[in-house]
Amino acid sequence: MNKSVIGSIRKVKVTKKKTDGFIVADENEEYFLPHDLTEEENFDQDQEIDVFIYENRDKKIVATTTIPEITLESYGWAEVEEVVPHLGAFVNIGLDKAFLVSKDHMPSLKSVWPKEGDALFVSLEKDKKGRIFAEPITEGEVQEDIISAPSSMLHQEVIARVYRSTKAGSFILTGEGYRGFIHPNERIEEPRLGEQVEGRVIDVKEDGTINISLRPLKQEAMGEDAVNIYNYLIENDGIMNFTDKSDPDEIRETFQISKAAFKRAIGRLLKEKKIIQENGQTRINHND
Repeated sequence: MNKSVIGSIRKVKVTKKKTDGFIVADENEEYFLPHDLTEEENFDQDQEIDVFIYENRDKKIVATTTIPEITLESYGWAEVEEVVPHLGAFVNIGLDKAFLVSKDHMPSLKSVWPKEGDALFVSLEKDKKGRIFAEPITEGEVQEDIISAPSSMLHQEVIARVYRSTKAGSFILTGEGYRGFIHPNERIEEPRLGEQVEGRVIDVKEDGTINISLRPLKQEAMGEDAVNIYNYLIENDGIMNFTDKSDPDEIRETFQISKAAFKRAIGRLLKEKKIIQENGQTRINHND
């Protein structure tokens, strides 16, 4: 059978019924349509139906009446079924076979690779041998379909998913189709490729894209930052060489917060008498 048909949607006629399925054909080829790949118990002779042609787990070319959302011509979100470090991630597009997204399309940092249950924004691609793989769609394809966010989105909470992860930051798509960006300063930790995140819109650009922050609001963060600094003290025998006079870059490198946020958190701990500062050091106040 000509492997060029793999990955295509074909209009075929039902030509024969078998005990375990049907034989269907177009003007060029015959295909086997197993019972477990169709919801129909029977078809009329010469009935025309649409099928998707693919190579199943047993390397056999078969037809299915389940037309996946993700094809060679279309793309969508595919759930990650399995991650294999030396290969990449296998995604489910609604068939009885998972398709590989190569490690070549994964972030350089393994910690940002997707996990089982995440979802990747992909389409199908075919190599020279006729094998089908899943590939993340290009930025140009994303740009073609994005919807401009209204200015009223500013300060709203959004749920989105990371479709592209770079050193510059994380690119996301919301369920409404808005494209957004998360700068490294606007997150506590880097989200995974394919991870669903909840954030707050901090800017709506003229082109209709949005910037979102995964960090809590300042009044909320003061408590969280204070807890993190106090835990750091506990882990370091109750003492650290950081004070409100410390270098901003060293503060950000150690605590992933700005110096202003650090000073607010230190001020809160001092007010609550959890810490004391002396001789250029910050200590847990054991007399509290």
